[in-house]
Amino acid sequence: MNIDDGDDDRVFKRIIPPDSYFSFELPMSVTIPSPMNSMSPQGLSTSSSSTPWWKYDVFLSFRGDDTRRSFTGHLYDALKRKGVLTFRDDENLERGKSISQELLNAIEESRVAIIIFSKNYASSTWCLNELEKIVRSMKEMGLTILPVFYDMDASDVRNQTGPFQNAFDDLEDQFKENLEKVETWRVALREVANLASWPLQNR
Repeated sequence: MNIDDGDDDRVFKRIIPPDSYFSFELPMSVTIPSPMNSMSPQGLSTSSSSTPWWKYDVFLSFRGDDTRRSFTGHLYDALKRKGVLTFRDDENLERGKSISQELLNAIEESRVAIIIFSKNYASSTWCLNELEKIVRSMKEMGLTILPVFYDMDASDVRNQTGPFQNAFDDLEDQFKENLEKVETWRVALREVANLASWPLQNR
């Protein structure tokens, strides 16, 4: 189904209120500094004349088959129109199973990561490696993470139940010689699912 510009704006307004250039409205208050006020990775204000440490305002993490041409696509278009510098991976980037250095750099150079959890997110080792890097950057560089549950229950992400249980059953077979890796992904999912978030049903 085609969604017009008005619907793109509706998606955007669920994330960013109209009275703020770049404030994310959450159950708990989280405000992203405007592009005019740069922040260091440790969160310390710097001079407005200093070169910002980030390259992107937002990094989008998502499963392409699920949301690229629906929610994620419309959110990306709306962010662009509002002047928010957003990294979204190229459609052909996910051909291999190893996350590219380009994506690793983009995560490190972003202020905010919006993670869009959908039913098939956990069936992609690419997405899970991306998630692992995002969580590491949150701890080491102060990256802000904003999870969105797209037609998903947060409890399924947190506990790896429902569609995530099937994905992790397969992963444990695939990585039976490296179950520590699977546990790292489980921990990352639990951490992110416990953050303030937006549940979106059939959007």
